[in-house]
Amino acid sequence: MATVILRGTNFQTSGDLPKKGEKAPDFKLTATDLTTKSLYDFKGYNLVLNIFPSVDTGTCATSMRTFNKEASQLKGTKVLCISHDLPFAFSRFCGAEGLDNVVSLSDYKDGSMGKTYGLNFVDGPFEALHSRCIVVINKDGIITHTEQVPEIADEPNYEAAIKALS
Repeated sequence: MATVILRGTNFQTSGDLPKKGEKAPDFKLTATDLTTKSLYDFKGYNLVLNIFPSVDTGTCATSMRTFNKEASQLKGTKVLCISHDLPFAFSRFCGAEGLDNVVSLSDYKDGSMGKTYGLNFVDGPFEALHSRCIVVINKDGIITHTEQVPEIADEPNYEAAIKALS
Protein backbone atom coordinates (compact mmCIF):
# COMPACT_ATOMS: atom_id res chain seq x y z
CA MET A 1 0.00 0.00 0.00
CA ALA A 2 1.05 3.56 -0.64
CA THR A 3 0.48 6.37 1.82
CA VAL A 4 -0.96 9.61 0.45
CA ILE A 5 -1.41 12.81 2.45
CA LEU A 6 -4.52 15.00 2.41
CA ARG A 7 -4.29 18.18 4.52
CA GLY A 8 -1.73 16.63 6.85
CA THR A 9 -3.56 13.32 7.34
CA ASN A 10 -2.26 10.03 5.95
CA PHE A 11 -4.50 7.77 3.88
CA GLN A 12 -3.76 4.41 2.27
CA THR A 13 -4.19 3.11 -1.24
CA SER A 14 -5.20 -0.43 -2.15
CA GLY A 15 -1.69 -1.37 -3.27
CA ASP A 16 1.38 -0.13 -5.07
CA LEU A 17 1.64 1.05 -8.64
CA PRO A 18 3.08 -1.41 -11.15
CA LYS A 19 6.86 -1.12 -11.39
CA LYS A 20 8.97 0.46 -14.11
CA GLY A 21 10.00 -2.22 -16.61
CA GLU A 22 6.87 -4.34 -16.08
CA LYS A 23 4.24 -5.02 -18.71
CA ALA A 24 1.32 -2.68 -18.13
CA PRO A 25 -1.78 -4.45 -16.79
CA ASP A 26 -4.81 -4.34 -19.06
CA PHE A 27 -7.84 -2.26 -18.12
CA LYS A 28 -11.43 -1.74 -19.18
CA LEU A 29 -12.67 1.83 -18.94
CA THR A 30 -15.67 3.75 -20.29
CA ALA A 31 -15.14 6.51 -22.85
CA THR A 32 -17.31 9.61 -23.15
CA ASP A 33 -19.25 7.94 -25.97
CA LEU A 34 -19.99 5.08 -23.50
CA THR A 35 -17.88 2.55 -25.40
CA THR A 36 -15.47 0.31 -23.49
CA LYS A 37 -11.78 0.92 -24.03
CA SER A 38 -8.90 -1.34 -23.05
CA LEU A 39 -5.14 -1.05 -23.21
CA TYR A 40 -5.34 -2.93 -26.52
CA ASP A 41 -7.28 -0.03 -28.08
CA PHE A 42 -4.16 2.12 -27.70
CA LYS A 43 -1.68 -0.46 -29.03
CA GLY A 44 1.26 1.14 -30.84
CA TYR A 45 1.03 4.44 -28.95
CA ASN A 46 3.07 5.74 -26.07
CA LEU A 47 0.62 6.44 -23.26
CA VAL A 48 0.50 8.83 -20.36
CA LEU A 49 -2.11 7.73 -17.82
CA ASN A 50 -3.10 10.88 -15.91
CA ILE A 51 -5.07 9.38 -13.02
CA PHE A 52 -6.88 11.48 -10.40
CA PRO A 53 -9.84 11.60 -7.96
CA SER A 54 -12.25 13.91 -9.85
CA VAL A 55 -12.24 16.37 -12.72
CA ASP A 56 -14.32 18.66 -10.48
CA THR A 57 -11.37 19.57 -8.26
CA GLY A 58 -8.87 22.31 -9.04
CA THR A 59 -5.70 20.22 -9.21
CA CYS A 60 -7.33 17.50 -11.32
CA ALA A 61 -8.70 20.07 -13.76
CA THR A 62 -5.27 21.71 -13.98
CA SER A 63 -3.63 18.37 -14.78
CA MET A 64 -6.10 17.80 -17.62
CA ARG A 65 -5.47 21.28 -19.04
CA THR A 66 -1.69 20.90 -18.74
CA PHE A 67 -1.58 17.46 -20.36
CA ASN A 68 -3.98 18.63 -23.08
CA LYS A 69 -1.49 21.36 -23.98
CA GLU A 70 1.50 18.98 -23.83
CA ALA A 71 -0.28 16.23 -25.79
CA SER A 72 -0.71 18.47 -28.81
CA GLN A 73 3.08 18.39 -29.22
CA LEU A 74 3.66 14.67 -28.59
CA LYS A 75 3.72 12.56 -31.74
CA GLY A 76 2.71 8.93 -31.35
CA THR A 77 1.44 9.56 -27.83
CA LYS A 78 -2.00 9.52 -26.25
CA VAL A 79 -2.79 11.07 -22.89
CA LEU A 80 -5.53 9.17 -21.06
CA CYS A 81 -7.22 11.09 -18.23
CA ILE A 82 -8.75 8.56 -15.84
CA SER A 83 -11.01 8.86 -12.79
CA HIS A 84 -14.28 7.56 -11.37
CA ASP A 85 -16.13 10.57 -12.82
CA LEU A 86 -19.07 9.70 -15.02
CA PRO A 87 -18.39 10.00 -18.76
CA PHE A 88 -20.96 12.83 -18.85
CA ALA A 89 -18.87 14.88 -16.40
CA PHE A 90 -15.82 14.42 -18.61
CA SER A 91 -17.82 15.50 -21.68
CA ARG A 92 -19.11 18.59 -19.88
CA PHE A 93 -15.67 19.58 -18.58
CA CYS A 94 -13.73 18.94 -21.80
CA GLY A 95 -16.42 20.68 -23.88
CA ALA A 96 -16.41 23.77 -21.67
CA GLU A 97 -12.60 23.87 -21.58
CA GLY A 98 -12.03 23.04 -25.26
CA LEU A 99 -9.85 20.05 -24.39
CA ASP A 100 -9.52 17.81 -27.41
CA ASN A 101 -5.98 16.42 -27.16
CA VAL A 102 -6.66 14.06 -24.24
CA VAL A 103 -8.81 10.94 -24.00
CA SER A 104 -11.16 10.91 -21.01
CA LEU A 105 -11.90 7.50 -19.51
CA SER A 106 -14.01 6.52 -16.53
CA ASP A 107 -13.53 3.66 -14.07
CA TYR A 108 -17.03 4.20 -12.64
CA LYS A 109 -18.53 0.82 -13.49
CA ASP A 110 -16.53 -1.42 -11.19
CA GLY A 111 -13.32 0.41 -10.30
CA SER A 112 -11.29 -2.49 -11.65
CA MET A 113 -8.55 -0.36 -13.18
CA GLY A 114 -7.92 1.36 -9.85
CA LYS A 115 -7.83 -1.99 -8.08
CA THR A 116 -5.53 -3.60 -10.66
CA TYR A 117 -3.12 -0.66 -10.56
CA GLY A 118 -3.31 -0.46 -6.73
CA LEU A 119 -4.23 3.21 -6.60
CA ASN A 120 -7.71 3.38 -5.02
CA PHE A 121 -8.00 5.01 -1.63
CA VAL A 122 -9.10 2.46 0.97
CA ASP A 123 -9.88 4.96 3.73
CA GLY A 124 -10.60 8.63 4.33
CA PRO A 125 -12.92 11.08 2.58
CA PHE A 126 -11.79 9.93 -0.89
CA GLU A 127 -12.32 6.23 -0.14
CA ALA A 128 -12.77 4.22 -3.39
CA LEU A 129 -11.66 7.15 -5.57
CA HIS A 130 -8.35 7.09 -7.43
CA SER A 131 -5.29 8.66 -5.92
CA ARG A 132 -3.32 11.07 -8.08
CA CYS A 133 -0.86 9.05 -10.19
CA ILE A 134 0.99 9.13 -13.45
CA VAL A 135 1.87 5.96 -15.35
CA VAL A 136 3.80 6.18 -18.61
CA ILE A 137 3.63 3.17 -20.93
CA ASN A 138 5.72 2.83 -24.08
CA LYS A 139 4.35 1.65 -27.42
CA ASP A 140 5.37 -1.93 -26.53
CA GLY A 141 3.19 -1.90 -23.40
CA ILE A 142 6.08 -1.57 -20.92
CA ILE A 143 5.89 0.87 -18.02
CA THR A 144 8.67 3.46 -18.25
CA HIS A 145 7.65 5.81 -15.42
CA THR A 146 5.29 5.97 -12.47
CA GLU A 147 4.51 8.64 -9.93
CA GLN A 148 2.26 8.34 -6.88
CA VAL A 149 1.81 12.00 -5.92
CA PRO A 150 2.40 12.01 -2.14
CA GLU A 151 0.17 15.02 -1.33
CA ILE A 152 -3.19 14.66 -3.08
CA ALA A 153 -3.52 18.44 -3.52
CA ASP A 154 -0.20 18.67 -5.41
CA GLU A 155 0.18 18.47 -9.16
CA PRO A 156 2.13 15.62 -10.73
CA ASN A 157 5.62 16.10 -12.13
CA TYR A 158 4.65 16.85 -15.74
CA GLU A 159 8.26 17.23 -16.86
CA ALA A 160 9.26 13.77 -15.58
CA ALA A 161 6.27 12.17 -17.34
CA ILE A 162 7.09 13.85 -20.65
CA LYS A 163 10.80 13.00 -20.30
CA ALA A 164 9.90 9.31 -19.78
CA LEU A 165 8.43 9.28 -23.29
CA SER A 166 11.84 9.82 -24.93
